[in-house]
Amino acid sequence: MTGTSRMRVTVFGTRGSIPVSGGDFVIFGGNTSCYLVEAGGESIFLDAGSGLANAPTSFGHAPVILLSHLHMDHLLGLGMYARLSQPGAATQLYVPAHDAREAKRAVDRLYSHPLWPLELSDYGGDLAICAMSATMRFGEVQVQTEQGNHPGGCRLIKIRHGHTTLVYATDFEHDEEACARLAAFAHDADLLLYDGQYDEDAYDAHRGFGHSTPAMGAALKKRCGAKRLLVVHHDPRSTDQELLAREQALGDASMRFAREGEVIEL
Repeated sequence: MTGTSRMRVTVFGTRGSIPVSGGDFVIFGGNTSCYLVEAGGESIFLDAGSGLANAPTSFGHAPVILLSHLHMDHLLGLGMYARLSQPGAATQLYVPAHDAREAKRAVDRLYSHPLWPLELSDYGGDLAICAMSATMRFGEVQVQTEQGNHPGGCRLIKIRHGHTTLVYATDFEHDEEACARLAAFAHDADLLLYDGQYDEDAYDAHRGFGHSTPAMGAALKKRCGAKRLLVVHHDPRSTDQELLAREQALGDASMRFAREGEVIEL
């Protein structure tokens, strides 16, 4: 990490639902959710979507992967993450579950026969599958989680190092109770990653799907006092030109749409 930055975020996947490819998906990328947060010598991945397959595998400390929830688009990259096959390479995977046994059982529902040829524990690396807690600590980095608002459940994740705070609120549907909870959880965050999958017109047809809009993210940013907003979980049908237009409509340089490959210094 360079300069005086205390936290760095690298975007490896921004899409929701399924990966996409082609000329209409170059600027914002086509891989599903995956973000690497580096702070205090620690490396923490937020979700393991298809973007994880393109992530680095060499770290000073064992990296941590935090899964917000277990929908397939947030798990697709695990099976193709090369580090898991490196003998002796330690990786910690945290899953929303009551205990480690339930966590492993949940992941193995996808990564086992007949859907996948191996279980992740068969890869050859040193993978620890753990249950996510409400509070965790990795070196100097503090992590808190809170219940979001998504069918089947989803964890809001807050990462704090020193005086710098990031909040990850993917797969979140805006309603007053959930929004009040998130606003308190994200109070004064330096960066808020917020699900803005639908525009306002599309949202009306998708109420109950567990997603939100950029405009709702902007309102939440103001409500919680976050310094910056990064809109994430782009709809796979939304082209670069559509996303650029929605980003421009926000009309504020502190609010942007996540782009695969970008690096954000906090």
